[in-house]
Amino acid sequence: MLKITTHDNGKRTVLELDGKLVGPWVNELERVWYLAERAGSVHVVLKEVGFIDDNGKELLARVYRSGAELVAVGCLAEALLQDVIKKESAAWRSPAKEAVSW
Repeated sequence: MLKITTHDNGKRTVLELDGKLVGPWVNELERVWYLAERAGSVHVVLKEVGFIDDNGKELLARVYRSGAELVAVGCLAEALLQDVIKKESAAWRSPAKEAVSW
């Protein structure tokens, strides 16, 4: 299961993810992201994400390529996001202490 919490200030939409980004939840995140992107810039925060399947990683890569900011909170989320970003960016930046943003 994946919980997607949205915060919209009119210029930017923040999507907070908690849970596992797998199966049907990938499609749900894609739907929410699509709607958020139409409204302005998107900021995705992986808070308590414990697993991302291959389809979820591909979606996050597309979100990243679209210009959205991706943030990982915690070691596990950081490692999962790092796996996605390394494949998309030749210039990997070392992470900050608590939250990592790309």
